[in-house]
Amino acid sequence: MRRPHIRTVAVAVAVATAATGLAGTALAAPSQGTGRSAATAAPDSSVVVGAARAAAFAHASATGVSKGDELHARDVMIDPEGARHVRFVRTHDGLPVLGGDLVVHLGRTLGYTGVTRAADHTVKPAAKARLTAGQAAAKAAKAAKGEAAGARLVVDARGGASALAYQVTVTDKDTSRTVVVDAVTGKVRSNTPNRDEFLSPKLIEALRERGETIDPATGSASAASGLVGSAASGATTYPSAAKGTGKTLFVGTVGLTTTQTSSGHYQLKDPNRYGTETRDAKGSYTEKFSAGTKFTNTTNVWGNGATSSRVSAAADAQYGITKTLDFYKSTFQRKGIANNSKPAQAMVHWGKKVANAFWDPTCNCMLYGDGDGQMFKKPLVVLDVTGHELTHGVVEATADLQPTIVDSDGNQYGEPGSLNESLADIFGSNVEFYAKNAKDTPDYLVGEKLGLAQKFLRRLDHPSLDKLEGTIDYWSADTYYTEVHAGSGVSSHAYYLLAEGSGKKTIGTVTYNSPTYHNVTVKGIGRTKATAIYYRALTRYMVSSTDFHQARTATLKAAKDLYGATSTEYKTVDASWAAVNVTAANTPRARH
Repeated sequence: MRRPHIRTVAVAVAVATAATGLAGTALAAPSQGTGRSAATAAPDSSVVVGAARAAAFAHASATGVSKGDELHARDVMIDPEGARHVRFVRTHDGLPVLGGDLVVHLGRTLGYTGVTRAADHTVKPAAKARLTAGQAAAKAAKAAKGEAAGARLVVDARGGASALAYQVTVTDKDTSRTVVVDAVTGKVRSNTPNRDEFLSPKLIEALRERGETIDPATGSASAASGLVGSAASGATTYPSAAKGTGKTLFVGTVGLTTTQTSSGHYQLKDPNRYGTETRDAKGSYTEKFSAGTKFTNTTNVWGNGATSSRVSAAADAQYGITKTLDFYKSTFQRKGIANNSKPAQAMVHWGKKVANAFWDPTCNCMLYGDGDGQMFKKPLVVLDVTGHELTHGVVEATADLQPTIVDSDGNQYGEPGSLNESLADIFGSNVEFYAKNAKDTPDYLVGEKLGLAQKFLRRLDHPSLDKLEGTIDYWSADTYYTEVHAGSGVSSHAYYLLAEGSGKKTIGTVTYNSPTYHNVTVKGIGRTKATAIYYRALTRYMVSSTDFHQARTATLKAAKDLYGATSTEYKTVDASWAAVNVTAANTPRARH
């Protein structure tokens, strides 16, 4: 997960016109008879934002906004069937509010229809600061064991409380954390890593105890996947797009679109995908993409399929990133990770003997270490790792689901964080299905190419088969205190049951056998519809504090939007959550 943060309030509003179902790999309108109708011409986004802001204050008892609050639009979504949704972050008396996000829902005529909110209480702090910014920075630096970069006052509305606090970024050589310090008591309220690590501290310790290594198999494919060739583009002006060849570590020989900078000179940068680019960190710990070294050559062939070439890992990274972008654009019409038509970026060979891969919000890019050479033998540039980590970027740009507890080792806990990990696994798996690469056949497994003894890291059909992280199949009251990768099994399992159903099933080369709570039978509606529902739920009906029961409600609302409240799809969403023991009847009375 990433730090609990509030983006700058000068937010550019992006209009995301969502499609309403899946046809193959592209979303299409629902079939006739679902009761959904096409929208009239969409109003200007500024009109929608104004209407949503006014509705939020007019319905303050429902939305929780109060005097002193200002709402700043992060996203505007216009649905083809007529609904409008505006995602807001909040300030109170000019101070950013942590956990103050909300989504205001409007109808076709811009009338208020409801709200999804993170904080269910007043966000006004009751006391004045007793600590200075300098004192708070010193406490944060001590807690995170690094150098503090200044402190800013915020209102911390997370966890059912409302407190005046300081938010401090603390860095050392290779890590960055955000620490929130109570401005009255000096207590550290949270201490959260800024980067998402694919391999959690808990998992790394489990591997050490077992004496296991992560050593993915490499080797070039005999057949290419996609457009391959090193010929010049024939362009008379530069820079221009060219068809290149990537000789990767894990997915064989693939086609890459590159930039021809002059006659016979190329750069590993894709002008057809917003300028998406991979660079070489050359062992540095920089979080500035501009500090990375550009990959250039004269042949437009990138890598040699082995770690002996520094470029091989870059070819994997570039391929995985572009396939992830293509999946989101083709399936949801999403233009880039933040839906703003900006490039996705990556740096390989990051740090010295770093045994992990990260989504880093500081540079809005992927960072890939080379492994430590002992327990982790190769760079983690595997396709579903990239799809997983970039999906954390998508979640950050939408619901921004956050962990509720972080321990001193950096392990994260809480249902919103577990849901974040689950969505990264769900959409990361979908990237594999989209790519259809012969060297990385699509499946509902995560990390199956890492070379682990159990043959995968996590799996969506039967999560508890993962013994490394202790992933769980079903919800219980203890799930709140479960490490997020282990807890992700609840919603990942619900998604698999929605898509494929319960029981034994063979898809491609993998045999699945998905159990259910109380052994109920679930008949799936297909991966494409299930994926449409979960994406709609994420982007419209989830906020930073959404837990599993609220995710159930969000997916039911999404299914109602797309297919109708009496549809098979809606009923199957309900059944899939019941099959992992998430029901309306066992919703906790108290929210943590």
